[in-house]
Amino acid sequence: MIDELDGRLIELLRAEPRVGVLEASRRLRVARGTVQARLDRLHARGVITGYGPDVDPAALDYGVMAFVTLELRQAGGHDPVAVRLAAIAEVLEAHTITGAGDMLCRVVARSNSDLQRVIDAIVELDGVVRTSTVIVLDTPLPYRVLPLVSAVAGAIGE
Repeated sequence: MIDELDGRLIELLRAEPRVGVLEASRRLRVARGTVQARLDRLHARGVITGYGPDVDPAALDYGVMAFVTLELRQAGGHDPVAVRLAAIAEVLEAHTITGAGDMLCRVVARSNSDLQRVIDAIVELDGVVRTSTVIVLDTPLPYRVLPLVSAVAGAIGE
């Protein structure tokens, strides 16, 4: 799927998202056209999904993060609820899940009392029966993909 050069290119882009193709080719010691072709291929195959900046909600004064499990009315399905969730700015992501609930959302709020407002907005959505919330205390291991990229790139060379 990806090789060692792809892995090194992805690592460089994660570390320095604003690095240009020419500078990337210099650092990786390959031709500029090679870097551009690799980027085009990785993007077309959906390996690289974006180049935007990572934004920390806490820096925007949203210091409370929580995971909210939603139980949905089965008749309506997941898609209409997901569309309604997208209208709530504090809902950062939503996943359909197995287990006790039907959807899992990562949400942010300015404070614990503001979290109540966010949860109330979610519960008011048509199709949501009830929620269960856990508040994040700390993030000792934030979202990451580079170890996975390295593992995949290394496995190709073996």
